[in-house]
Parts: sequence; C-alpha cells; structure tokens
Amino acid sequence: MNIYENISRLASYGVRTGLIEREDVAFVKNRLLSELGLDGFENDDEANSLPEVSVDDLEEILSEMLDYAQEKGVAGSTKTHRDIFDTKLMAVMVSKPSEISREFWSRYERSAKEATDFFYKFSQDTDYIRRYRIRKDLKWKTETPFGELDITINLSKPEKDPKAIAAAKSIRNAGYPKCLLCKENVGYGGRLDHAARANHRVIALELAGEKWGFQYSPYVYYNEHCIVFNYEHVPMKICRKTFERLLEFVGKFPHYTLGSNADLPIVGGSILSHDHYQGGAYEFPMAKAGYEKMVVIDGFKDVEVGIVRWPLSVVRISSASAERLVELADRILEKWRSYTDEDAFIIAESGGEMHNTITPIARMRGGKFELDLVLRNNITTEEHPLGVYHPHKELHHIKKENIGLIEVMGLAVLPARLKDELSALADAFVDGRDISGDEVLSKHADWLSELRAKYGKVEQRMAWGILQREVGMVFSKVLEHAGVFKCDDGGRAAFERFLSKV
Repeated sequence: MNIYENISRLASYGVRTGLIEREDVAFVKNRLLSELGLDGFENDDEANSLPEVSVDDLEEILSEMLDYAQEKGVAGSTKTHRDIFDTKLMAVMVSKPSEISREFWSRYERSAKEATDFFYKFSQDTDYIRRYRIRKDLKWKTETPFGELDITINLSKPEKDPKAIAAAKSIRNAGYPKCLLCKENVGYGGRLDHAARANHRVIALELAGEKWGFQYSPYVYYNEHCIVFNYEHVPMKICRKTFERLLEFVGKFPHYTLGSNADLPIVGGSILSHDHYQGGAYEFPMAKAGYEKMVVIDGFKDVEVGIVRWPLSVVRISSASAERLVELADRILEKWRSYTDEDAFIIAESGGEMHNTITPIARMRGGKFELDLVLRNNITTEEHPLGVYHPHKELHHIKKENIGLIEVMGLAVLPARLKDELSALADAFVDGRDISGDEVLSKHADWLSELRAKYGKVEQRMAWGILQREVGMVFSKVLEHAGVFKCDDGGRAAFERFLSKV
C-alpha cells in the first residue's frame, strides 16, 4: 500500500481503538503528513478515506510507513531509529497526560479494576506496549519440587543495535531524563541512547504522603506488569516507608500485587538509582506456595507468621491491619540487616559493606494484607565472585543475571539467546552431535551430557518438551542458590534460629 493509504489506515486504527474521535481524523492525518515530510494528499478520496482495520494491522501499517520514511531519509536505518520514529507517529494520536489522568481517576471512583483496565488497554493501543512483540515471547510452566514455576524467554525487549551503539558514542549524554523511570520520560522523543517515550503516559498517585507515578512496563513480562516509581530520582532503599507504600498501594488496588527489588547490588534489580516497585494482576508461583512451618513472634501474636515452602528464604506475615504488618516487617528488616550466623555463612558486614537486605512483596488475600519478606545477602567469595547467593557458575549457561523481584516470585525471565540455542540443542540432542567444539552451544555441553545420561536417545517430537522441563528444573536450582537458608533440615533450623531473634 502507498504512504497515503497507510496514513488513512493509521487514523482509522486510532478511531477503532478510541485514541481519537472521528472529528479528529483530519487533524491527525495532517500531523502525520507533516511528520513524514509530505505536503498533502494527492486527491480527495485519499484525504477522506477511513478504511476498515483491525488492532492486529498496526504492526504492518507502521512497518510500511517506516519503510517509506527510511527510503525518503525522514527516519534513520537502525532498529533504534525506527522505534523512535514510529513512536513519534503514534504520539500524534495520544492525549495529554492531564486528560488521561482525569479519565483514570473518574473510572477509579466506580472501580479500581475499571481504572486499571482502561489504562492498560490505552498503553497497548498507543503502542507503548507493543502487542505484536509481546506475542513473540516464549512462555511455559514446569512442575518442580516447589510447585509450578513460570518460564519465559523474553523476545520483546529490544537488544542493543550494534550500529546504534556505535552512533550513540558520538552523542553527548544529555543526562535528561536521568533514567528510564523518571517522570520526565512522559512524551520524551527519545535518542539513540535513550528509549523513545513520546506515546508514554503516567498516572500520579500518593503513597505514604509522597508523590509517586503509576505506569506499565513496555515489555510486559506478565499480565498487567506495572511499575510504581518515586516522582523524585532517588536511589532504591528498603525501609519502613517501603512497607507502608506497598501496603497502601494494594489497599487502593486490591486486585494487584506490588513488590520491590532489593536495594543492594547482585541481589537487587537492574535500576538501583531510582526507587521503584513492580506489580500487576498476576498470581505468581510464590503466592501459591503454602507454609513450611508457622511461627509466633513475641509481641505479634495477632499476626500470622510462617516460613514459606519455597526455594528462597521467605517469611510471610498476614493481618487485617496494615499498620501491624509495617511494625513487624520493620522489626524483621532491622534484625536481618545486622544478623550474622557464621555456621550458615550469613555475614552481615565485611570491609565496611553491608550484605543483608530484603525483597518485599505485598498483596491482599481474603480481605487481609499479606507481606512476603524474602531474605537476601550479596556476599561474594573467590569461589563465587558474582555472589554466594546467586546462580552458581554451572547454571550460567541458562541464567547468569541477577535474581530480582520477578524471578524471586517464581517467574524466570531468560535471555533471548536461549530461543535459538535451545532449538539447536534439541537437534543435537536427537542426532547425538558433540557440541563441545561449537562456539555458541559449547556452554551447554555438560548439561546436554547429563540429559543424555538421564533420557537416553530421544525422538525429535520429545526433545523440545524435555528441554523446556529441564530448563524449569535449572531455574528451580537457580532459586535455591539465591536462598540464604538451604532447603534442608540444617537450613530450616538456621532459619528458625534467625526468627527466634526477631
């Protein structure tokens, strides 16, 4: 289709999704003409056309418009350039932040879920969440000794384009916005070293007397994957206020879970420079896990406390009173920060560096507030330079990155490289090929040898299913490595020993 037809199709998409109304069509088309360096339509039929389109047509429409823009020199040639330009095209149809905020809170007066349903659909319709990329992600579940775990190979988050990286070196870092979470990203056009956010909108809300922002992740690792961030660019910090904010949020949005990454390197998230939380309308595997043992904490007999049957070290506390949970969570955090148990190799501090922190997760369940407090420690040794409580070297062929909030809750976010690697491994599994000399696959050689010893010769139709199941089992081991107390009798005794000090 020619560029004029695609301009009309994009305007029609805007009407169909409710981003614009029919009386906005001429305005939107003129804005699109301008962005594409065009003076006008060639005839009245093109100018007035509003063809039928479906939501699923958006990828094709934008792709053809980008091809035209690239050919005419209006848009650059790299994937990053194209993402910047198609975001600019979509932004033509996106309402001002104040208008979206008013609509959100108007719907919230009727129902918190109605408000989030509106905002989530809006974030997809604007192509801030690129539906067509999310669909390419691979997802499956694996049964493990700790219950069912969720496995994803994320293909929607764009990898760094080598050409864009090279070009970005010549660009002076503006330092604006300070990071990808700052409120200044709303409407930002983007550059080669900073994602385009011209179609991005944020809902402002108050938590614990402070201003925070509510948005969705553009990569959506799970249903309604949201981000709640401090309006100020301040570092991650787990403290009493963290528990207050998390519980206040789930009180306002009881259909959502909300948690925080830890505030230390190795056991924290990828952005420690900006205080933020992640949540959504999703029941994570950890939330389904039951108790290993119930515990009574002195002074908190009115609060339900238990050790969760989970590969990491999790204390679950539950009460109808958010205030009581804040009090107990703060006490547990304070005790854990300074806790040392050399027999269990838990060292609170070394060389002036603190090692203990917590990954907290809040939810509502049965009308009560619930907090999962995951105990973390980031100490390193010569044997484990990336962290003792981190995936050990033998598991790096599957997962080497930090175990952050999402993984803690039982959802593996695995690197995109695994899609092709597992496909090639399946072929090697079937034909018995030696992969020890393969530049890409050799990292999996020991693992594949173990699988051959376990399963023997397998047929092609079985290979992929076996690999999926075994990736899930590796992820289960990854989580065990991240747990500060081992999943055995000695570990449970050490866990109880800590709780007795609370």
